[in-house]
Amino acid sequence: MQRILIDTDPGVDDAFAIFLAMRSPELHVEAITTVCGNVSVTQATQNLLTILGVLDLNTFPIIAEGEAEPLVKPLVMATHVHGDDGLGNVSQLRNTDGSPLYPQANTTISSVSGVDLILEMAARYPDELTIIALGPLTNIAKAIRKDAEKMQRLQKIVLMGGAFEAYGNVTTTAEFNIFVDPHAAHEVFQFDVPIHIVPLDATHQVILTGERLHAEIDKREGTISHFLKDATQACMEFYREHVGFWGFHIHDALPIGILTRPDYFESVLAHVQVETEGTLTCGMTVADLRPERQHRDPNANVYLKVAVEAFLDYFFERLQ
Repeated sequence: MQRILIDTDPGVDDAFAIFLAMRSPELHVEAITTVCGNVSVTQATQNLLTILGVLDLNTFPIIAEGEAEPLVKPLVMATHVHGDDGLGNVSQLRNTDGSPLYPQANTTISSVSGVDLILEMAARYPDELTIIALGPLTNIAKAIRKDAEKMQRLQKIVLMGGAFEAYGNVTTTAEFNIFVDPHAAHEVFQFDVPIHIVPLDATHQVILTGERLHAEIDKREGTISHFLKDATQACMEFYREHVGFWGFHIHDALPIGILTRPDYFESVLAHVQVETEGTLTCGMTVADLRPERQHRDPNANVYLKVAVEAFLDYFFERLQ
């Protein structure tokens, strides 16, 4: 069993990833830390409690709230994609008696910061812990700054972020998680620990259409199914209007798949750098991925291909 810590800014696709991780017997989610990104860090923590409430768990991972601002840049959020609350506005839904349709999990938030919890877990499970980063890398960069020695005992960091041969989803060149805090990404990529990157090049291959999602949900009764239907509506309408199809990309679920079904993915070793200064290119991830030009000093495994149908089938099987 792999011990993991999830660092997240929930986000609709983060919810998909958390469901998949919690339903994967190969993984043990020791802790979850929140970070600013899709929403403010306070909202991210509230959203995490809502997601965990949907899962109806007996025991919970340790939860801590992380950083509220990127290292250098002002915060940019994505509520226009994910809804005002970041979860398709499910927080506004009510039962007939006025109670929340999706109540928050009855668990506590740690009194330590997200950064300190990351360091605590790295020290508790030296050489065993994998961090799965689903949002900007602010917490992880700050943990490295605070105690690099503890962080060097991580087994690896698996992150959703970047765009290489694909266009960005915030600017022409930048993917959201890296764009929000490029300076943090730069520091993490320079750190001496194995890094696995799942960029838009891979995640844009996995198109979950509204038709497919609703067909799968209709087969399965239960709170998770209802939640997925409610939480995805705002996202799918945004995609219909701005991307050209009714559905959305479940970006953040893919890093979970890297750990549980690596046979579904193809990757290349590369030396990845992040542009932190450019007026037009801030947040751009830069690497030469041509096989004949592979860098002699790789710092990351970059995942470029995924078996799309197999991954979607596996995702929905796990949610049963």
